[in-house]
Amino acid sequence: MADVQLKEIAKSFGTVEVIKGIDLEIGHGEFVVFVGPSGCGKSTLLRMIAGLEDISRGELRIDGRLCNDIAPRDRGIAMVFQSYALYPHMSVYDNVGFSLKLARVPREERDAKVRDAARILQMEHLLDRRPAQLSGGQRQRVAIGRAIVRHPKVFLFDEPLSNLDAALRVDMRMEIARLHQELGATMVYVTHDQVEAMTLADKIVVLDHGEVQQVGAPLELYHRPANLFVAGFIGSPKMNLLPVNVTGSRGRSIQIGSVDVMATPFDIGAAAAGAPKELVLGIRPHSLRVVAAGAAKIPAEVKLVEHLGNETVIKAQLASGAAVLAIVAGDAGLKPGEKVGLTFDRAEAHLFDAAGRRLLRSSETAGGRR
Repeated sequence: MADVQLKEIAKSFGTVEVIKGIDLEIGHGEFVVFVGPSGCGKSTLLRMIAGLEDISRGELRIDGRLCNDIAPRDRGIAMVFQSYALYPHMSVYDNVGFSLKLARVPREERDAKVRDAARILQMEHLLDRRPAQLSGGQRQRVAIGRAIVRHPKVFLFDEPLSNLDAALRVDMRMEIARLHQELGATMVYVTHDQVEAMTLADKIVVLDHGEVQQVGAPLELYHRPANLFVAGFIGSPKMNLLPVNVTGSRGRSIQIGSVDVMATPFDIGAAAAGAPKELVLGIRPHSLRVVAAGAAKIPAEVKLVEHLGNETVIKAQLASGAAVLAIVAGDAGLKPGEKVGLTFDRAEAHLFDAAGRRLLRSSETAGGRR
């Protein structure tokens, strides 16, 4: 195991800066996931840690050693790519042990390491097969096994499950989580799938346009997103984000259109100056409750109903014209065109200012929590 430290790390291609001065610490044995939309810089950042991309500015330290100019093979890392890149003419045994053979590791030691990796990945029965005889999930296990035998200080994964179907993704996600528990290794994992990030990570790094938007535990990001980008990216389905007005001399009331929906529990402060002020209210679909029309302050019309068995996804339109998603348990007997009311617990709502930053609740301000 090893820690990884990034200090003001930046990457430029000509005059275009794609990674913009990132500071980050990854502790011994942590499972850290870089997540963000396509083009946000997450794979570039991973490749800089691996030594496959030069560092334009800043310092990279692995286990305390400055690694900016150290060759990839000497950094103590192993990388698992999106492509399995297996040798088709070799058996699984030979694919897993090939790097050890190149390093002239003695045959007995090499055999022990290959079989130990096969045991950890539960693929001992596959050692005599060739890649063409394997499923996609089995090929990915072989690629991971090829990394395990090197006993690296840090494992790097670059979207390793993106080529698998949905069922195999779930299975391999569980395998990678089990692997981390068994090895206790430091792992850095890149994905655009926020479900993978939420289920695998000890710590998530949310990236956008080469900048870190927020770093924290999965549930911290879910319950306390730092800004609108994180709020809209973390969670599935995504959070409902509704333009609202804050009215009253102290910003005590929140309105959607002309409908007064809640007294605010937020520390509005300067954001309320010159009220009414346009802010953004965030409510997760699971936090919205559907009630009879007229039984709640927020009237809505059902536009689309998706029955999933254990829950029902409802798309509704508010009087203001805004569309929202609500998820209710079971098989809700609703139909498109039906008038309903919506309600929510204000403790589950979020408010964002004009710059997209989450406003703290009055209780958070009083408790000194940031």
